[in-house]
Amino acid sequence: MKQELLDRFTSYVKIDTQSDESSTSTPSTEKQWTLANQLVEELKEIGMSDVEVDENAYVMATLPSNTDKQVPVIGFLAHIDTATDFTGKNVRPQVIDRYDGQDIQLNEDTVLSVKDFPELSTYEGHTLVTTDGTTLLGADNKAGITEIMTALHYLIDHQEVKHGDIRVAFTPDEEIGRGPHKFDVERFGASYAYTIDGGPLGELQYESFNAAMAKVHFYGNSVHPGTAKNKMVNAVKLAIEFQNQLPEDAPENTEEYEGFYHLNSFRGDVEEASLVYLIRDHDKEKFAHKKENMMRIASQLKEKYGEERISIEVEDQYYNMGDKIRPVKHIVDIAYEAMENLDIEPLVKPIRGGTDGSQLSYMGLPTPNIFTGGENFHGKYEYISVDNMEKAARTIVEIARLFEEMEK
Repeated sequence: MKQELLDRFTSYVKIDTQSDESSTSTPSTEKQWTLANQLVEELKEIGMSDVEVDENAYVMATLPSNTDKQVPVIGFLAHIDTATDFTGKNVRPQVIDRYDGQDIQLNEDTVLSVKDFPELSTYEGHTLVTTDGTTLLGADNKAGITEIMTALHYLIDHQEVKHGDIRVAFTPDEEIGRGPHKFDVERFGASYAYTIDGGPLGELQYESFNAAMAKVHFYGNSVHPGTAKNKMVNAVKLAIEFQNQLPEDAPENTEEYEGFYHLNSFRGDVEEASLVYLIRDHDKEKFAHKKENMMRIASQLKEKYGEERISIEVEDQYYNMGDKIRPVKHIVDIAYEAMENLDIEPLVKPIRGGTDGSQLSYMGLPTPNIFTGGENFHGKYEYISVDNMEKAARTIVEIARLFEEMEK
């Protein structure tokens, strides 16, 4: 299984599948089709049924039941696209066998160091896959795709492992928040699902942020500095004043269940400036308060400088999936038991972000999130343990087995 995981993963990460938030199409980039079409062929090759890809690059397939029991249909999902934070073009994965626990020289100028990333030393003896220091790796979420494909292949080859119908889906555009937007839950036909989109070994997540995006625009008046008195209005300074009125609840100083305002981008000049914020909180009331606070600050600045100087748009993106998963928490308990059966310590913690499961759970498909084994997603220091990828694949197999076993 380990070699199959390595072969699949290094093949997938070499395909550039970055999404594009500025695009209005689905998928947002044509290059996501390359991997989608490859997965369709590979699903057919390993013996999956009902293999299809729709006009929006959503890939679906079925592994039919091999038991006489009436078992709920379960699904496993991963996303095709990679993050936009760092380049994903020309990914050249580096494989390190029996890692020695020391710093890793990614290239002449870039070192993945134990000092900067202390958890790295815990992977001593593992097979690691790293970047070459010039791109992201794409383990988010090509590791999840790899683990699902490998688990399916294992189940097909090991008919002694009994399971019900298993549905799988590979989706576009998760990294820009649109993964489930055109996902057909009814056609997928599962009662419950799991995204394989977490990080280090053992992560099991069923609570996510409530999330919104705020776009604040500032309109100034550019005049030559030499004659600007009582005429110039500097849009950049308006934006700075807005930012300075927000509390210090930012990603860099919050953790666990603490929410934040994240200034994601700042662009502008004297004439016009814009701020884009991500607003996050696990608690519904605190989430609502954060949005109200943004609107209040904007209103105060409008009163001070004029209604025409500021505009603000706040749009909800997704909600805490825990509200939809708690009523069916046995699906979390099954994943927990699967990990324990494999001597994996489950790490149940809230997602400080979102997955497709955040939106799918509100679309009627309760979907917790499970680890892939990756670290430092979205950048040049990203890496993954192939040993832990094997544990993720075996967790998928064990979840399928437990769903069948629990039925009379």
